[in-house]
Amino acid sequence: MSDPVLTDVERIKANSRHLRGTLTASLDDPLTGAIADDDTQLSKFHGIYQQDDRDIRSERKRQRLEPAYSFMIRARIPGGVMTTGQWRAMDRIALKHANSTIRLTTRQAIQFHGVIKKNLKTSIAAINQSMLDTLAACGDVNRNVMAPPLPFLSEIHRAVQSHADALSTHLTPKTGAYHEIWLDGEKVESLQPDVEPIYGDTYLPRKFKTAFVVPPQNDTDVFAQDLGYVAIVESGQLVGYNVTVGGGMGMSHGEPATYPRLGEVLGFCTPEQVTAVAEAIVTTQRDFGDRTNRKHARLKYTIDDRGIDWFRGEVERRLDSRLGVPRPHAFVGNGDVYGWQQDDSGAWHYTLFVQNGRVADIADRRLLSGLRRIATTHDGEFRLTPNQNLIISNVPADKKDTIAALLSEYGIENSEQATQLRLNSMACVAFPTCALAMAESERYLPSLIDRLDELLAKVGLSGDAITIRMTGCPNGCARPYIAEIGLVGKGPGTYNLYLGAGFAGDRLGCLYRDNADENEIIAALSPLFAAYAGQRRDSERFGDFIIRQRVVREITAGRFFHEGPVDA
Repeated sequence: MSDPVLTDVERIKANSRHLRGTLTASLDDPLTGAIADDDTQLSKFHGIYQQDDRDIRSERKRQRLEPAYSFMIRARIPGGVMTTGQWRAMDRIALKHANSTIRLTTRQAIQFHGVIKKNLKTSIAAINQSMLDTLAACGDVNRNVMAPPLPFLSEIHRAVQSHADALSTHLTPKTGAYHEIWLDGEKVESLQPDVEPIYGDTYLPRKFKTAFVVPPQNDTDVFAQDLGYVAIVESGQLVGYNVTVGGGMGMSHGEPATYPRLGEVLGFCTPEQVTAVAEAIVTTQRDFGDRTNRKHARLKYTIDDRGIDWFRGEVERRLDSRLGVPRPHAFVGNGDVYGWQQDDSGAWHYTLFVQNGRVADIADRRLLSGLRRIATTHDGEFRLTPNQNLIISNVPADKKDTIAALLSEYGIENSEQATQLRLNSMACVAFPTCALAMAESERYLPSLIDRLDELLAKVGLSGDAITIRMTGCPNGCARPYIAEIGLVGKGPGTYNLYLGAGFAGDRLGCLYRDNADENEIIAALSPLFAAYAGQRRDSERFGDFIIRQRVVREITAGRFFHEGPVDA
């Protein structure tokens, strides 16, 4: 039997000398604003995506110019916790080298857009000088580890953050390539190349995502992750975690073999087992994940192909111990708690709404300038949330009024006019920079929400929280398949509309309208809003109502995602 034909990306990784490739030569090439094709794959492991401005692509082609290449840089920030000093450093990079904006991601990280090639090295060096980095923010490795952003509930949250930090460090690639290329680190001259004790020479078959969560809020969308840790608290103590595996949002239009999937509970582990369990799961995926087809390479397919019982057995074999029986847990929602909250030590935290994560000065809402001023005044922390918002954290009681005054001065305090639909919305970047985008997302969702808010107001639902998320392509970066209203770009101005997901991110949505434009989306949702207003049960969520009324079928597993909207 012949050996399987591996993907070209596997060849690139195998020949990369642990992610070095020819990146140094590509960066030094003055004849183009791009880097070599193979290096574009390797650059992702370093936290970089090559992009071009698609708004002007056709015009540049007409003028026989190469595309207007620039780069997205993603800073890795475990649990989204950063000092205000680090924020000031990110602000300087945005103003000097990027497009004068900071983008908060759905994984509690920061992205810069519009960085040209000659400024890449300077920008990454500045990120590292602030004690952050970009290594493993992208690529076929474990990416930014997520953790609950709000510390105000108990010491439990602080313990969970410490576990997330430790796991992030453990799963970070050990190659010296990053320091050599970006920080002028000393090259190791040796007959023995550096090694990756967890990832090996070819790293993982595909990207891998990890999150911690503390019930009852599922703010990190734990079921959307390859690996999740659900904190179990008994008698006020963190006794361990339910471990979830096999979540993932990406799919491809027209390819039913690809689908989003929710993670399922594998077992229970103690806090002391967190790192060992993660390594056993990651190495199992390393050894058994599909390296012949990148669309079939995520952990969710490995589990569906081989079965959860097989997967558990393999993980336990590597652990040399059994996982415990899962403990009860429950979630009530996956959104953020806005405004001022006080923690158990008396410190205050203000969760600030940032529409679609874009930090910029727009008209009277001077968000970039205001946060710069607050970061200069406040000697504490900023915390990035998985919903693209920001928490001004650890504010002493005697400084609370000062921060509140600055929020007002710069016009960035949470407006009472912001509806619940808008406060529970997310969108990916999409046009003009994302190469995968098929439709608008970040630039379009706010205006669509304007129209949907009008519908909700007419039926008395303005105060009701409904999750809505939009992406410009089916890869699912804003996790639309677990939003009660999910919109996924299909083509210019058209979207697939998904309904029936759970408010707590614990059920997938189902396709309701295919390839719908704005007017068709409005026409589809208007009667459903009216019916929900008049026929819902007490405390019933919109997604639950849609399932109860059999508007769409309940998707019980990812492999059933592409079945019809209702039972025959």
